[in-house]
This record gives sequence, C-alpha cells and structure tokens, in this order.
Amino acid sequence: MIVKPADRTGNVQEYYFSQKLAQIDRMRREGSDVINLGIGSPDQPPSGNTISALIDEANKPSAHGYQSYSGIPALRKAFSEWYGKYFHVKLNPDNEILLLMGSKEGIMHISMAFVNPGDEVLIPDPGYPTYSSVTNLVGGIVRKYNLTEEKGWLPDLGSLEKTNLSKVKLMWVNYPHMPTGVKGSTDLFEKLVAFCRKHKILLCNDNPYSFILNNKYISLLAVDGAKDIALELNSLSKSHNMAGWRIGMVAGQSDYIKTILKVKSNMDSGMFLAMQKAAVEALNNHESWYGLINSVYSKRRRIVEEIMALLKCRYDKSQVGLFVWGCIPEEIKDCESWIEDLLMKTLVFITPGFIFGKNGERYIRISLCATEERLNEARKRIEGYLLPK
Repeated sequence: MIVKPADRTGNVQEYYFSQKLAQIDRMRREGSDVINLGIGSPDQPPSGNTISALIDEANKPSAHGYQSYSGIPALRKAFSEWYGKYFHVKLNPDNEILLLMGSKEGIMHISMAFVNPGDEVLIPDPGYPTYSSVTNLVGGIVRKYNLTEEKGWLPDLGSLEKTNLSKVKLMWVNYPHMPTGVKGSTDLFEKLVAFCRKHKILLCNDNPYSFILNNKYISLLAVDGAKDIALELNSLSKSHNMAGWRIGMVAGQSDYIKTILKVKSNMDSGMFLAMQKAAVEALNNHESWYGLINSVYSKRRRIVEEIMALLKCRYDKSQVGLFVWGCIPEEIKDCESWIEDLLMKTLVFITPGFIFGKNGERYIRISLCATEERLNEARKRIEGYLLPK
C-alpha cells in the first residue's frame, strides 16, 4: 500500500461477522449448504402496508430528492406516538427525536458528539462489539464493566462506585440485553440514572429488542429525570423486520439532540423519502402484528432450545430477543475451536460468545432468524455429529 492508513484504523479490526459471512459465502460458492444461525437478521418481511407505502411513494417523481437531516415530521411524530403508546414516554417530535440510518450509525454520531480523545467510556462485557470499536475510532478509552451470570447480567454499580470515574464521559447500556437476553427493569434504570447523574456521565441505552418475545416494554427515558442525563437508541431493524432499510432514531433532551445533529448533518443528507413514509406505516402497525411475528419466533425458539440441549448447554428460559444464549459444557476447553469444528463437520454456524467480551468466553449464541425447516435440519446435523450411529 503506497498511502499509509490513518492511525485510527490500527485501533480496530474488521467486524467479526464481516469476516465470518465472507467465509460462509465462500463455502457456499464451493457447494456447501451452510446453515447460518449466527446473525440476527430478521428473515420475515415487514407488514404488507409498510411495503405498499414504499412502492406507492417511490412511484412519485417528487420522492427522490434530498431530505431533511432530521427526518420528515410525519416520521418523527410516528416515533413519538409509538413511544407514548408502548413505552409511556412523552417525546417532543420537533426537538427530542433525531432520525438515523440505523442505530449503529447513532453509536458513531453520539460518540463523535460527546467523546473527546482520552475520555473514558463504560462498555458492557459481554456487549455489542461496536461500542468498543467506535470508542477506539474517536480516540476514547474503552473501560469495560463486567456483566456476569452470577449477578443476572446486570451492572455492579457498587463496584464501579469504588473506582475513579472522573474521566468517564459516556456509559453504554443495552436492555433488553444482547447477547444474554436479560430484560432489564425500571429499578435498574432508576439506579443507572442516579449513578450517571451523580458522576455527570452521559447514559445511553441501546433498545432495539423490546418487541421480540417480550410484552413488557421498558424505556430508560421513562425514569423521572432521565432526559437530563440520558439518551435512547431504537430502530425498526428487529422490531419491524426492516434491518436492511436502516431506519432508527435517538431520543433525548433537545440540547443533546442538537449536538448530535451537528455531527450527523455533516455526514449524510437524510434517508430516502419513500422509506420514511413506509416507516410511518410500520410504526402504526396494530399491536396484534407483533404477536404474529412472535408466534413464529416462539416456535423457532423451541427448536433452538432442543439444539442447546443436544449441545449440553445451559440457558435461561426467560431470555427475550432474537437469540438464545447458553453456557457451554465444562468438558469443552476452547469454545472458538469447538464452534469452528461444528461448522466444518455439520455446516452449521453458531456464534461463539467470546466476540462479545471475555465474560462471554464460555457461552454461545444461536439466532432465531432461520425457518423451522432450516432449524430442524441444523438440529438433525448436530445430532448426527454428536451421536454418530
């Protein structure tokens, strides 16, 4: 390479799933029928009215120009009403909601807006790897806080209180939690808000999984005084089967939103109008629609639990979200090698938990984003692998 890359690229690696998907694609091109149970990409479609709205709007000549950086008022209003209906949170659609091209984009925008080089960022372990990679890209210092099965995968704020928090600027939380499926609670959010207020830390909850196999919808912003110190990300990727559409939002106090907009407005020109109009329709789906989607996931989860049992993995049946998280048996010494051997011999890919942090090293994660037919085939292959005749 003639031109040397920026130093910041040395602080991150290619996303694990980017590499794994390339490997799986290569195996498929070579003729292997790989079943991918690693990725949380919903395989069911959005509602029919959502797709119809996309088509109708896309057919209008006026739909194809640049759009507002903040998103159209109708979509911000729809997000506001959605939060009011399901989370009992009042949001001003004019200045407390900023539309995003997916919440992953929001993680970058928030970090660029608030984290200076040398600032510390509290990141859950296990947790979404993007929190760490984005922190590294903006020059922040990753400071992991432990989540363990023994403590219910909840942060130990008492232990954090005993440490020096003077350089901490931002704290990421994610409830319902990925990858463990823990729901979180109002009590937890109240404690987090109090903790971050005391130490002047911006608290950010990444909340895309509330509607998957869960009917108790909780928002961090429902806590009294949360808007003073907190932001919440949400998206239509998981809840409305629109992962590829890249439609999300960040909500919070207007001053925080204005600050994020300073970054965002220099990085994009707003999402396609037809997708925004369709997203309005999606957010107005009748609540029964979520029940239909979850009835499919419930059937799939029963098969995944059977796969977990075959693998002798221990898991919690109260988990919510798109995955089942399980602890591997003691006789397995190296989870990554075990998973790779499973892939090579059964052509079934399961996510090893180490990619989410050191506290995930003895765990695996299986996605519900595959049909019952494919899940049953995966179970059959794994059974043959473990119990050869």
